[in-house]
Amino acid sequence: MSFTFSIPSPRVHRIAVSTFFFIAGFTFASWAARIPDIKSKLLLSDAGLGAVLFALPVGLMVGLPASGYLVARIGSRKVVIIAALLYPLTLILLGIAPTIWLLSATLFVFGFWGNLFNISVNTQAVGVEALYGRSIMASFHGIWSLAGFAGAAVGTVMIAVHFTPFVHYCIIAATAFLLVIISFPYTLAHNDSNATQPIFAKPDASILHLGLIAFGCLVCEGTMFDWSGVYFQKVIQVPKSYTTLGYVAFMSSMAGGRFIADWLATKMGIKTMLQCSGIIITTGLLTAVVFPYIIPATIGFLLVGLGVSSVVPLVYGLAGKSKTMLPGVALAAVSTIGFLGFLVGPPLIGLIAGASSLRWSFTVIAITGLLTTILAGKVKTR
Repeated sequence: MSFTFSIPSPRVHRIAVSTFFFIAGFTFASWAARIPDIKSKLLLSDAGLGAVLFALPVGLMVGLPASGYLVARIGSRKVVIIAALLYPLTLILLGIAPTIWLLSATLFVFGFWGNLFNISVNTQAVGVEALYGRSIMASFHGIWSLAGFAGAAVGTVMIAVHFTPFVHYCIIAATAFLLVIISFPYTLAHNDSNATQPIFAKPDASILHLGLIAFGCLVCEGTMFDWSGVYFQKVIQVPKSYTTLGYVAFMSSMAGGRFIADWLATKMGIKTMLQCSGIIITTGLLTAVVFPYIIPATIGFLLVGLGVSSVVPLVYGLAGKSKTMLPGVALAAVSTIGFLGFLVGPPLIGLIAGASSLRWSFTVIAITGLLTTILAGKVKTR
């Protein structure tokens, strides 16, 4: 009697890695959905909540070099499985944190695991993209966006039925564990540490260019996350029930754009796609600035979502093909530069708005969006 074993097809690997992207987005959105409840539980002021939430990006930044090293040393498959288990598990600790200090410490750990998850799962995606021989990275990030909507919807239901954050997070963790058990056998088994490139290497000009492209895009993305509602409230002066309209428009077009970005990149070329993305981002922001009315501003924010949708996935895909750095290390380097933009954008808006007006601050951010177009001209693609 003989047994035959079939090798998983690229599609099977793609589904498995997509599942891990879903876990990442679902977990993060589940945390965000219960922030108001945790704020009330610990009697935090707005300023106090802001200070506590700062622990999350600190954990992300600290996790960046560690992520690149661990993915290069033990392989993306092991790291993504570990992170996919510990990331949602930390949610449970967030749900029961009894003090501000413990919540801050747990948020730091949550950010650390989140970045470990981000680098390892994107390294897996780079490997699957290589099997396909064409751009598919944006579709993975589209799954993350859809998971964000799903996590927010589930959070709304959990609040409606009066489940505590602890019970909610236990359900999320159990769901994530089940998905990991089902999917992990079909992740890519290659060990990234066997590659010939060194683990520690100085980023070359191409990696720096990609990082700066991500920086310009994430300045705009961070602005949308933190200031879109304020812009609609203070500049557009919409009724209170419409203050989230711009944010919803941005998020919807960003999620949808990621599912067509790979097809467009294949047709147009990645360099052209990146250049067009920067122009679309700037056009969208300037539309909202020049025409501060509800319909054109909403259309403008839709354009911003479309513009940013493909930039980071395409940049990650290019970084993962670096000839001088291991995929995980290259992704960590690009993420470090790009994430600085995500952190710099929102406070920059506040500073400029304080000195002049919110419309002027959005104008400056619009010009920053052109950084993507300018630098994309120097990107080398195969």
